[in-house]
Amino acid sequence: MFNISEVDKGNSDLARLVSELDAFQSELYPAESNHLLDLSAVSDEQLRCVIVRDEGDTPAGCGALLFHEDGSAEIKRVYIRPEYRGRKLGEKIISAIEGIASENNSRLLQLETGIHQQPVIALYRRCGYDMCDAFSPYKADPLSVFMRKELL
Repeated sequence: MFNISEVDKGNSDLARLVSELDAFQSELYPAESNHLLDLSAVSDEQLRCVIVRDEGDTPAGCGALLFHEDGSAEIKRVYIRPEYRGRKLGEKIISAIEGIASENNSRLLQLETGIHQQPVIALYRRCGYDMCDAFSPYKADPLSVFMRKELL
């Protein structure tokens, strides 16, 4: 059994998960194509974070939602530790993030991910996200995939 909860951006388990994600992505992409969000550089009002934990309270994955001034929100920092993959935890994180977006009246969710992360792209497609053009603050990048979903 896994549970998911919101955590503060300064949570130590979240910091460890984000560090693992950064290391993983740094192996896949050059620095100029690696759009790593420093959670500490974002105001508390702009960011909401979640962690999924196993029954032993061990952190298994995380995700974040960054609110933009135009009312849209961006999915950031979705990561599942390798030993927990294949258990539908990504769907659990995306569902929680979408719930937070809805509660905050954000109807458009967008994201950027990399072309070398095909399982992640497949996850977003299963969750109803479609390919789109680059959105601000990003520029088109041959190593990036941009996706979006309008919430009902």
